Amino acid sequence: MADPARPALTTEQIDRYLGRLRFETRPVTADLETLRSLHLAHLERVPFENLDIALGDGVDHDQRSAVEKITTGGRGGWCFEVNGAFALLLEALGFSVRQLGAAVLLDGPSQVIEHLALEVASEHLEPHLVDVGFGDSFDTPLSLNTAGPQDGGSGTFELIGSPQGTTLTRHVDGVPAALLRFKRVAHSFDDFAGVAASMQTDPSKHWSKRIVVTRRLTDAERGPTSDDNSPSPQRITLTTDRLKITRNSGVDEHPIEADRWAMELERWFGVAASPSWKPAGSNDSD
Repeated sequence: MADPARPALTTEQIDRYLGRLRFETRPVTADLETLRSLHLAHLERVPFENLDIALGDGVDHDQRSAVEKITTGGRGGWCFEVNGAFALLLEALGFSVRQLGAAVLLDGPSQVIEHLALEVASEHLEPHLVDVGFGDSFDTPLSLNTAGPQDGGSGTFELIGSPQGTTLTRHVDGVPAALLRFKRVAHSFDDFAGVAASMQTDPSKHWSKRIVVTRRLTDAERGPTSDDNSPSPQRITLTTDRLKITRNSGVDEHPIEADRWAMELERWFGVAASPSWKPAGSNDSD
């Protein structure tokens, strides 16, 4: 059921969005199989990227603008854009969506809510965690009512509860490593406006300084299965001066000269570089 406080997509917008994801199943049923297919398609077809922040004038905190950027602009976005837009699509398809505020724990403990994730359910589906805006994370939605390790498609993940909230972890050598912490409390999209604005200009953050464009590789791009069938983060990432491709067969990483950067951006992500974007001259690393 759609949240009346959020804008509803038109039939044309829904069709364009599903077309961008190359999702052709009709009619659409709000069940786990559909959610898994849409989640995976989003990770493969819509890149996580901060190009307008690092190279342009920033991004508006607006869900409808994010939908248009994805569907007609052929672009992606950061968490507030891609998860914000995906929330509207899922609601339009009959899912119930709760917007969650999360603290990012990659650099250690934090209580700062600076990430948007989604709790998705329906009459056919128990609540699942959905996130198409965290870069290298789980490929498959995770059950929020399941204790213990879960197969996330790109590795083993576990949701661990505590008085501080629910912590999303990825198992590394069998040990849970913290990624995010959130409480299952509904937020409005406007609740994130302040932090989204400050993150675009805060000199202590990397968003305005370091380019990142990344997406999951499709099955055709991933290559033959590894000998031990072990999951790995198989994706492509373009930064200011490097391209990194992780496939089943191994990792291909090499520097990108300034005159080739725009070509690689369009080749791998379908994004035509704006003439005003000037990524050269940085020594960032990934």
